[in-house]
Amino acid sequence: MNWSGKVVFLTGASSGIGEALAIALARRGAALGLVARRREQLVELADKCVSIGGKASVFAIDVTDETAVTNAADELRSEYGHIDILIANAGIGGNDEATRSYKPQSVKKVIDTNLLGAVNAVHAVVQAMIERGEGQIVAISSLAGFRGLPRSAAYSASKAGMTAFFESLRLDVQQKGVSVTIIQPGFIRTPLTAGRANKMPFLMELEAAIPLFIKAIEKKKKFAAFPWQLATVVRAGKFMPAWLYDRIAGRARYRE
Repeated sequence: MNWSGKVVFLTGASSGIGEALAIALARRGAALGLVARRREQLVELADKCVSIGGKASVFAIDVTDETAVTNAADELRSEYGHIDILIANAGIGGNDEATRSYKPQSVKKVIDTNLLGAVNAVHAVVQAMIERGEGQIVAISSLAGFRGLPRSAAYSASKAGMTAFFESLRLDVQQKGVSVTIIQPGFIRTPLTAGRANKMPFLMELEAAIPLFIKAIEKKKKFAAFPWQLATVVRAGKFMPAWLYDRIAGRARYRE
């Protein structure tokens, strides 16, 4: 794919996977609409993107604010004429006691950010893509969405919902010129996974993972899951009977 001149609307851009994707795509000449809550980090990132050959606009908003997301997409389109690619990446882990205690407001926050935040981003771009007959929507979901994981009820639910939503979306828009790519990474060393005492299986370094994200987007894959070792185990777990899955998954301690 020739990224030069491609217009990318990227949520969750201020750190981790989003920040690394922004830098990688800026090096390839993309024009980026950077979306996240933290303005200072976004401004620093935008300056870096410009310095390495890209273009960048900053939108310091919360993805749970439907109106703000729509306005940001409108502003980016007014600047460049269209949006080629949405990367719905914004997400939180909910790895705290309130969420693990199933407190409704804490669980809601995870689902609002991870799932409904992605829905807001889709709503902001998809109709214009359909009218143009061209576009790509990318969901950064997770292997955690395949089956429920211990101490991860809210996060697994949000990612399972995200995967199902984007698969349904693909069925709705694939005949209208819009492709949908669902990326399901495993453990990647980012601020989201920092501070955990226990070892995470097949943990990937961010620098090694980013080319896999870009490859999936460039090839317009319907699904991409990595690392392959963990993806194979997780996929196998989907077909395990409940008693066996509970015995194996119940021992996992990587969220601690």
